[in-house]
Parts: sequence; C-alpha cells; structure tokens
Amino acid sequence: MTVKELTAAPSLGTLYPKAALGGLRKSGGDALPDIEYVRSGVSADPAHLAAYDRVCGFRLGDDVPATYPHVLAFGMQIALMTEPDFPFPLLGMVHVANRITQRRPVRVGETFDLRVRVRDLRPHEKGRQFDVVTELVPDGAGESAEPVWTDVSTYLRRGGTGSGGQEARPERRGTDLAQPAPNAVWRVPADIGRRYAEVSGDRNPIHMHTLTARMFGFRSAIAHGMWSKARCLAAFEGRLPAAYTVDVRFKLPVLLPAKVAFTSWPTDDTGRRGVAGGWAFELWNARKPKPHLTGTITPE
Repeated sequence: MTVKELTAAPSLGTLYPKAALGGLRKSGGDALPDIEYVRSGVSADPAHLAAYDRVCGFRLGDDVPATYPHVLAFGMQIALMTEPDFPFPLLGMVHVANRITQRRPVRVGETFDLRVRVRDLRPHEKGRQFDVVTELVPDGAGESAEPVWTDVSTYLRRGGTGSGGQEARPERRGTDLAQPAPNAVWRVPADIGRRYAEVSGDRNPIHMHTLTARMFGFRSAIAHGMWSKARCLAAFEGRLPAAYTVDVRFKLPVLLPAKVAFTSWPTDDTGRRGVAGGWAFELWNARKPKPHLTGTITPE
C-alpha cells in the first residue's frame, strides 16, 4: 500500500471542481486505489467543536462526540475518492451506512494521526459498493498502534451489473419492532443542510438549496446523513458507555424542512428488547410510517 503523508487538511475548494471533472471521465473499474492518506498532529479546535455541537444537538464538554472525527477526516476522504485511479465519479454516490467504533473517549486537546483508505469493492443488487475506512491513532503511537476510533462509511455506486451480492441484514419482526409512539419529535429547519455544511465541509449541492437538489432528483434539499446520525446520538448523551459501536443504515432522505420522530429502546447483544446493554433506534418521518435511518449502539 502506498502511504501519502499530508501536512494539512486538503482544500475542499480545490477538490470539488476536481470531483465534478471526474464525473465526466470516470466510467467505473474493477479495483480501488491501494493508497492510505495519513495526517499527523490532528486535534479538535474548541471553537469548531462548539459550532458542531450546536448544529447537531450535543452538549458542550471535554469529550468529543463519536461522530465528530468524521468531519475532521472529510477532506481526506474526498481527496482519496478523487484520486485519478479511483474508479467512480464522486457525484452520484450514495452513502448507505456508517459504523463508528469508539474504544475510549476522545478528549479535547488530544493530538492524533488520522488514516484514511478504501477497501472491499463488492457487488450490490443495485450496483457496487465499497467502504471508506478512517482511523484515529494517538499521535506518535506508531504504525502498529490500535486506533482509538474507527469509522467505516459504506457507499453505493448505482448502475452496472449488480449480482445480488448485497450484505445480508437481519430482519426485524415481532417484538423487535419499534413502538409506534416516539420518544421525541424534532423539527428540522430548512437551512440545516447549509449549517451542517459550514461545520463539516460537505457542500454537496443536494444539501444546500432546493434548486440545486432538484438537479439531482430531489424536490427539496435533504439533510446530511451524518447530521441525522449525530442528532440521534446526541439523544443518548448521559447514557453511553465509554467504549461502544454506533452502526447506522441510511434509508429515506430527510426532505427539508422536516418533522421527524425519534424512537429508541434498550437491547441485549442479540437485538432483543428490554435487556440492558445496548440500544436500538430509528428516525422516522413524523407524518408517515417511513424510516429515515435505523441504528444500534453496542458496548465494546
């Protein structure tokens, strides 16, 4: 694997035009680039973290929310996916799942190395999918050190000849189904896409304005999936263990403005209700019984 050392966060202002041009020349391929991006000396800026906390609903504190390092690595992820030998155009890819494992709390003031790579190009019934893996390693711990935080984002590239290789997902039925009464109902403002873009750097046009979202087939701007995940995780503050995995599947987009219903219930490690140890949760359209995302929190 080729390792590329970065001295600063990649410029998203440069990468977005590159991504647009890539959409004109990339037509697919059978291999992902064997490259790992590494950036040392990364830490949370308190002012930026506070802005992120306000947008996503977290309380201000000395521990970094588990979803926050994702935004620190976002530019590196985009840079990797705009490499010349990356097989797919960035525009049009669908973020279908995200799994974050926090092995201990990450604290404000700590310094880390960020590592980003792509892996596991595989068939999907609607095209092909792959994973973007991001790791946070204590600064100076060495290449073999275990990460304290790992993020796996799964992307779908529609089209091509899917061969039914979609990952099996457990069916939920019987007592595993969520109660219809929500724990909370949230009003999501029309500008949440632009507000989250300011703190995350993710200025995909589908999130910014109705007019640009309509160019991609949406009747209005949609909320970022990672904002929805962060907002759900914020609802568990005070109930989370020090080490856990939060795994989410993104379903239907949140069309802005929106009214969404949040439902959660305790589980054991098999996903059953009523036994302490973990959580399952869902974010629904508050007016229709349609899920925006489903997720689980499992202690490590």
